[in-house]
Amino acid sequence: MSSRRWGRSGTTRDALLRAAREVFLAKGYADATVADIVEASGISVGSLYHHFGGKPGLFLALWEQFMRGQEERTSRAARATEGTSERFLAGARAYLEGSWDQREVARLFLENDGPVEFSTLRRQRGWDWIGGNKRLLGLADTRESHVLVVLLTTMMGEAGREVAACESDEDAKVTIDEVIRLVRRMLSTADGVPAPPPQG
Repeated sequence: MSSRRWGRSGTTRDALLRAAREVFLAKGYADATVADIVEASGISVGSLYHHFGGKPGLFLALWEQFMRGQEERTSRAARATEGTSERFLAGARAYLEGSWDQREVARLFLENDGPVEFSTLRRQRGWDWIGGNKRLLGLADTRESHVLVVLLTTMMGEAGREVAACESDEDAKVTIDEVIRLVRRMLSTADGVPAPPPQG
């Protein structure tokens, strides 16, 4: 396939994703139609089904795009920070700031309004985050550390929802600062959770 055709394909996908985002934000997933998205994008119905398989595929592609952005933002912040707990806190702050920066689309995904497979995929992504957080914190594979990481990850998910629902920059900032303060306290009192044995 030529680079020109790949370019056109990418442009078509981007136009459909932009239009779907606009329509879903305006109407919600349930009330949005393929016709609405086609009209907003100027792309044919056939192209929409070719690239995304329909309305559910567009919604899930938007969600994946949002989550990839959150993961990249979080990883970048954590890599730029020294110390296990501080890396987690830096990543947590970046995640919450992303929830505010992308609050419109974050609110869309926080509603229980999506295709039937969305809840399953969201639950799986949550378990992926738990595994990543356990590695980031350098915790041993024990029941105690598992409980800590599940609680921290669940707390961050709910905190992201709270931040996205804020009405102003100031409210979002206060909320983010308070969440980070509480997470820091949780981490400081979890000294009894064992770390993995040294390697080598």
